[in-house]
Amino acid sequence: MTLAFSLSGIAKRYPHFALQDVSLDLPEGQVMGLVGVNGAGKTTLLRLLTGLAAPDSGEVQVLGHRLPEGQVDAKRDIGFASEDMRLYRGQTLRWHMDLVSRIYPGWDEPYADDLVKRFELRPEQVLGGFSHGQRVKALLLLCLARRPRLLLLDEPTTGLDPVARLEVLEALADVLRDESRSVLFSSHNTHDVEQLADSITFLHKGRLVASADKHAFVDSWRRVVCQGALPAGLDAWPEIASARANGSVVEIKARAWNDQLPARLAAQGLQVQRADPMALEDIFVTAVRSGGVA
Repeated sequence: MTLAFSLSGIAKRYPHFALQDVSLDLPEGQVMGLVGVNGAGKTTLLRLLTGLAAPDSGEVQVLGHRLPEGQVDAKRDIGFASEDMRLYRGQTLRWHMDLVSRIYPGWDEPYADDLVKRFELRPEQVLGGFSHGQRVKALLLLCLARRPRLLLLDEPTTGLDPVARLEVLEALADVLRDESRSVLFSSHNTHDVEQLADSITFLHKGRLVASADKHAFVDSWRRVVCQGALPAGLDAWPEIASARANGSVVEIKARAWNDQLPARLAAQGLQVQRADPMALEDIFVTAVRSGGVA
């Protein structure tokens, strides 16, 4: 298996924050969603992958190059877009396209023109007249048309209204379906990540909480409603992330649901009434609050 990037035992310390013992791989051609609240360490991790920051310990490999030593070679094939990146508001989209095409020899002009149509943009319009959503699409176009092997997206939908956010996500999903790209997509919005990602990674307070295939990961979690009294020590079971009682109703959130669990709970005096799938946001909150690996 060829890896787009590999992080091994990474630590990066700042005065008021530390990324600690992060090991993470992304296979080529996969889309990984990086989920975490603001301040979780998502941007720090992306800065390490782009060579903008060097780890205090551990090893960073991107597209076969060790960083930061090999960042010049790696950056030729990395596309990076962040919500706080700015384009020249007094220039047209076409001006930006011409500028990027002169800097990067891999610029694909026919593909750029195709993206202009798919993103419904006007190349001759000055960017100062673009909406926020249009500017995000323009930035994505400038990254994608370079044909990068690895695309890093740092909170690209932040600040968009619901309609613009949906348009950007649909446009991006459409492009990713057509192209086999390696993508790391960071967001604090689990709905955005769930729509695009093949795998999910949770980051919280600088630590990796969980990382797994999206469908297998979501399928393993259940919200289990039981009738009975809450037995002591139930939340110490490795497959249970949380358990709480409300009168005679016990709610259990299981991180590793299996067919034997109802019988084991029955042996503790709990009768399972139902077991429901959980939304990714609920899974993330539960995993973080439980303090363990999901």
